[in-house]
Amino acid sequence: MSDTITSPEDCMTMIDVRAGVDALDRELIALLATRFGYMRAAARIKPERGMVRDEARKAQVIAQAKAAAFDAGVPVGLVADFWERLVEASIAYEGEHWELLRR
Repeated sequence: MSDTITSPEDCMTMIDVRAGVDALDRELIALLATRFGYMRAAARIKPERGMVRDEARKAQVIAQAKAAAFDAGVPVGLVADFWERLVEASIAYEGEHWELLRR
């Protein structure tokens, strides 16, 4: 398999499309791994368990994602739903990690 990925505009076959999607999926997973690394850092840094959930920050993160989606021409509702789930999963992960660090 080639390391060169065809841009969406230049795809001529479904093989091109699928290769691009598969490559982006791998990149997304790598980015999520980094994001969850930041959740582990937050768990390490926050001195109190109650600090793990920050509703104002959650709202800010989702609003920023929606604005970026709008600017990029990506469905805003889809991004809002995805980010809601991502942030909730991140909070749960951070809370679990916070507990593990203090056992």
